Amino acid sequence: MQEILRTKVMTADELGAALSLSKGRVSQIKSGKSGPPVHRAFLGAGALIVALGGKVENRPKQDPLVAPVVAAEDFRTYERLRDLAGQLQLDADYEVIPPPGNVNLNRDDLVVICGPRLSPLIEQILESDRNLRFDKDEGGWHLEDRSDPDATVEHRSPMDASGESADVAYFARLPRPDGRGTFLYVAGIHAIGSAGVIHWLESGMAEAYQTLKTRRFSVLIRSTFDPETREITSSERITPFYRPEGS
Repeated sequence: MQEILRTKVMTADELGAALSLSKGRVSQIKSGKSGPPVHRAFLGAGALIVALGGKVENRPKQDPLVAPVVAAEDFRTYERLRDLAGQLQLDADYEVIPPPGNVNLNRDDLVVICGPRLSPLIEQILESDRNLRFDKDEGGWHLEDRSDPDATVEHRSPMDASGESADVAYFARLPRPDGRGTFLYVAGIHAIGSAGVIHWLESGMAEAYQTLKTRRFSVLIRSTFDPETREITSSERITPFYRPEGS
């Protein structure tokens, strides 16, 4: 209803008449007093499941007593996302993706924060993106913009290239393997880059929803952080929203 009023498809009086609502009730909805903002749908419709990539450290991977651990920066990213979801009246909880990275992607309201190096399954899903992708060479992991077939643009982490307190992250809505929906995916070249995506969402979600709704997309986000506190200080979108044909 808010979207209809925003785009002026119908006037408030016309909408009220069509739905048998009073003019006052339509006014309440228009002012947002009926609940969370419409752009909440960008994250999900129900309680979020946030899947965090886990890895085994310091002991043999085959040891059955060793539980996978999550990078501290990935967990802080989850906490920031949980707080953002809470502001939009959405609950959120997390789960750890155990090695070798098998995760059930066929679920509603799923957000995955896990680099492709931790999950071959995620790496395969990422191949559906013809514009942006992770790659690795002698210089390490980086992101590539292949939207122009004649000129691939490399995006390397400033942390690796110059020691700058900044990183680049991949953010996308990707297809579920069962073909019955999508999930949100976040991964920085380094773990702290994922937090930059949530920082960007805190101010950019409404605009992103107006442009994309809940259709598929991919984009790169660059962020800077305080080297002492590791808190994100700024974030920006550095590529267009790339959308698969027909999405």
